[in-house]
Amino acid sequence: MLWTTVVAGAFFGLINLVLGAVAAALLEFAMCGLSAYLLYSVPRARHLERWMLAYTLPFFSVMMLLLYLMPDATDTLFVWTLLIPLVAHLLLGRRLGLFISLLFMSIAAFIFWNKNHGDPELTGFLPAANIVLVSLCILYFTHTYEISRERTELQLLRAARTDFLTGVANLAGLSEFFRTERTRALRQRQALSLLLLDLDHFKRVNDVFGHDAGDAALKFVAALMRERLRSTDLVARLGGEEFACVLVNTTGETAVQVAENLRLAVAGGSLDHAGRSIGLTMSIGVAQFGRDGEELQSLLAAADKRLYQAKAAGRNRVVCATPAVAADAIRVRADELWPALQDSNLRPSP
Repeated sequence: MLWTTVVAGAFFGLINLVLGAVAAALLEFAMCGLSAYLLYSVPRARHLERWMLAYTLPFFSVMMLLLYLMPDATDTLFVWTLLIPLVAHLLLGRRLGLFISLLFMSIAAFIFWNKNHGDPELTGFLPAANIVLVSLCILYFTHTYEISRERTELQLLRAARTDFLTGVANLAGLSEFFRTERTRALRQRQALSLLLLDLDHFKRVNDVFGHDAGDAALKFVAALMRERLRSTDLVARLGGEEFACVLVNTTGETAVQVAENLRLAVAGGSLDHAGRSIGLTMSIGVAQFGRDGEELQSLLAAADKRLYQAKAAGRNRVVCATPAVAADAIRVRADELWPALQDSNLRPSP
C-alpha cells in the first residue's frame, strides 16, 4: 500500500504540476514523501498501530484537501472516497476503522454538497439517495467483514493454544500465559509457582482398558484440575500423560498443599469407562518462581527433576524444594484433611 501511494502520488503530482495545480501537486508530493519515509521506518517500528495512524490520517486529510482545493475537477474524483472504509478497516480494525471512516466520509459528503448543491442531477433526491446508499453499503459490508475476520482470527488463535483432546491449554498457551504472569509477578512482586504432573503407569491403562479409556482418563484428570484450581490459574497438557499448572500469586509452600490436594483428588476419584472402574494416581514436581529460576524452561526443568524423584520414590507423591521430611509431613497432613476437603471442595488460599 505504501509503494502504491508513492507511485500514485508521484504520478498524479506530476500531472497536476503540468496542469498548473501547484497546491494539489505539493500535497501529493508530500504524501509521496511521507509514504517513502514510512517504507523505511515501519519495518523497524515497535508500535505498528501508531504508524498506521500516521499513514491513514494524512492520507485521508490530503484526499479531503484535494477535493476542496480542486473545485473545477470532475465529480468522479469523489469516487476515491469509497476507498476510505476499505483502507481504514484494513489498517485500523473495526472500531477505530469505523470511526475514521464515518469522520472522513462525512467531510467528503459536506464538500460534495457545497460544491454541487445547485445541481439537481447530483444533489436531487434520487441521485443523492443512490450515492448515500452505495456509500453506506460499502461501509457496512467492510465493517461486517472485519468483524468476521477478527472472530475467525480469534478462534484460530484459541485453537492454536488449546489441546484438542482435553480442552486445556497446550505448550503454546502455557508459554503465552507464563509470559504475562511473569511480567505481573516481577512488577507487583507476587509469588508464582509451577506444578508438573504425570499420571502413573498410564501405559498400563492403555494396554489393559484400551486407548479410548486412556483418552477418557486424560479428560477426567484435566477436568478435575480445572474444577479444583482457581480461574486465574492455568492447566496445560504438555503431551502424553504430562500436565503443567501455573499457580498465580502462590508461594511454593502453598503450591505443595495445592499439589497434594490434586494428588489426593485423583487418587480418591474413580473413572468409570465402559462399565469398568479405572483407578488413577499421579506424581507431581513443584517449582517456585525466583528460587528455581525466572524463565519457563528453568521452572519446567526444576519441576521435571522433582517429578522424576517422585517417580523414583514410588510414585503417587509430591516432591518440592523443601526437605523430604517436611514434604512427607505436608503429605500426611493433607491425607488427614482430605475428608473435610472433599466435603467443602475448598483449596488453601495463597
